[in-house]
Amino acid sequence: IKDSSVYQADVKISKHWMLIGYKDKLPYINNKKMEKGLNLPFVMKRNSLPYVGGLDIKGNPVHLKKVQDVTDYLKIQKYYKEKKYTRCLGLINDVLYYYPNSLFKAELLFYQIRVYSRLNNFDKVVELSKVYLQEYSSDKNVPEVLALTANAYSKTGFNMDADYFFDRLFDEHLDSEYSKWGYIYKGEMLEEAGDSKKAIKFYKKALKETADIEIAATAAYKLALYYSGTTNLNESARYIMKIVKAKPDFLKREFQTSVEMAHTFAENSDYKTASAIAKALIDEIKKNHDSYERLLKDRALWLIKTGNTKEALSALNRYLKEYPDGDFEEEINVAKDSMFFTASDDNLTQKLANYNSLIVKYRDNKIGNKAIYKKAKLLLKNAMYGDVLGFKDSILELDSKKYSDTKNIIEDAAKGSMREYLKQDACSEVLSISNEYNITLSSKWDEKIYLCAEKGADVILAKKMIDKNINVTNIQERKKWLYRNIKIDFMMSKYKDVLSASGDLISFIEDDIKAKKNRKYLGVYRYIFDSYQRISNSQKMLNSINNIQDSFGVVYKDIERYTAILAIGSSLKDDIIIIKYGEDIVKLQTQTATYTESPYVEFTLYQAYIAKEDFEKGLKIIKSLDNRKLSKNQRSRQKYLLGSVYSKLWRDDEAKIAYQEAIDTDAKSAWGRLAKSAQGI
Repeated sequence: IKDSSVYQADVKISKHWMLIGYKDKLPYINNKKMEKGLNLPFVMKRNSLPYVGGLDIKGNPVHLKKVQDVTDYLKIQKYYKEKKYTRCLGLINDVLYYYPNSLFKAELLFYQIRVYSRLNNFDKVVELSKVYLQEYSSDKNVPEVLALTANAYSKTGFNMDADYFFDRLFDEHLDSEYSKWGYIYKGEMLEEAGDSKKAIKFYKKALKETADIEIAATAAYKLALYYSGTTNLNESARYIMKIVKAKPDFLKREFQTSVEMAHTFAENSDYKTASAIAKALIDEIKKNHDSYERLLKDRALWLIKTGNTKEALSALNRYLKEYPDGDFEEEINVAKDSMFFTASDDNLTQKLANYNSLIVKYRDNKIGNKAIYKKAKLLLKNAMYGDVLGFKDSILELDSKKYSDTKNIIEDAAKGSMREYLKQDACSEVLSISNEYNITLSSKWDEKIYLCAEKGADVILAKKMIDKNINVTNIQERKKWLYRNIKIDFMMSKYKDVLSASGDLISFIEDDIKAKKNRKYLGVYRYIFDSYQRISNSQKMLNSINNIQDSFGVVYKDIERYTAILAIGSSLKDDIIIIKYGEDIVKLQTQTATYTESPYVEFTLYQAYIAKEDFEKGLKIIKSLDNRKLSKNQRSRQKYLLGSVYSKLWRDDEAKIAYQEAIDTDAKSAWGRLAKSAQGI
């Protein structure tokens, strides 16, 4: 047997040798069978003699064992790329356990941080990043670790710590793509804190400076989502279309949010953007997805409204091909008919007249039923919502198997009608529809629905809108809905809930109160006072009245609250309280020439002055009732008290006159009898 340790190349044919490397297809050479092949003197067996391998310092061969941590590290990279994060983390932990001194320790720690970030375990990200940044401060992966650390701190609410790492990232690694991720993370933190304007600047900065499609798509989506919640839907559409063109699969990641955005655009007549979103989602999901059929239908109907007849027809036919007996087959067919079989002179009035004629002629017949259905669809299509609801009973009597969307027609008509009434601020009609149909509109209508509910004292509907919005991330919106929650809870006599929620609101607005720059929610102090009054907590009423005065000063709106405090002072026999708030009430009544709290306030204030031996003020306040309209008993009391204070001032002649006036007014009253007794002294 010939020894294979020495290779003998037959070089009679070959004049030179060339190595060719390729991935999939051998280049430059046809795949035809060649009579002569390449004869290359190249041996892959590393241990074939005379190969020796590595030598140590003494010249002896070095025998290396298979390095398992290298193999495992490659697997870790593979698992992470495949998004098998739990499996990836398990293997990392195993490698660190079995190979604590691995040459890949920095990389393993780095992948731990990445995986924990993907799993939203931000505490672990912070914990491990401290070790990493200390031990591997010059590693190439430091920018990404800084970005992930800053994001972890922001997600756990430590914004100051997050800002430290954001600053390091932006100052030390501005050219890194991870600084662009940092812009997005910073924007999310600011948006969560309620500073949307600054957040938008960071999103735009990331979009402008990055060359990475993933970062660009993320930033664009953040911007689109923000603007979709404002009146600037055109700006939102601009960013969405960037994603649709460059990375449409991105929309699937936030599937439900993307669907809601599509409907928001459609509701605002931007059917081009709505249909583009729908197409991007349809292309990324399978037919068995719960939303596939509806998206297919919505896109087709939206395309019709864009005027793109060719694409709309294609979308309609696609639906009918994939769902020949689908839930929306009839709706799609009607839409298709409306595109291709409407004569130019067949206007809406004429079509409705024809349907009405068929309904009468073929009552309770298939033709008549179909005419009812088509009329309802036509009315709905033309936004004649009130007309649809006008014959809803006939629509709902149709065969539900053949006309499966009749309830949807009524619901859509009710929604449309409600939207129209909301635009007109016709609140009574809005509440009527809401109570009858129990419908839900998109979030953009919550504000108007709430205002109508509050105006019509429909606390159930108002509470529904509040519950839907009270946990919004925008701080300004949260304050508004929290204040409304307090108002409605008070209307519902949930006083303990009012007091609890008031504490939350005050914690939000305390900086505004100190800065004296935002007064719109100061009314919370009145709700606090009134709630304590309803549960008869006098001490808390005394405490909270000070907040009302500090917030609003002494104003007539609070006069009944001051009177309530006056009553507490009277029951406590606290003349200081009586005089303080009694004088405020008198001042307000004088300013407004309105004397709703008379003569109670004057009589009570009089007694406090007398107790303090301030007879001149007592005289002044009791004489102020001379020009007030009083009952006989009240007038007799006033004149008796007037006589009494004259006596204390040694003005006996005037005292006698006052006593006589008390007797003349009502001699049989207690005050008249007291006056008579006083005359005899």
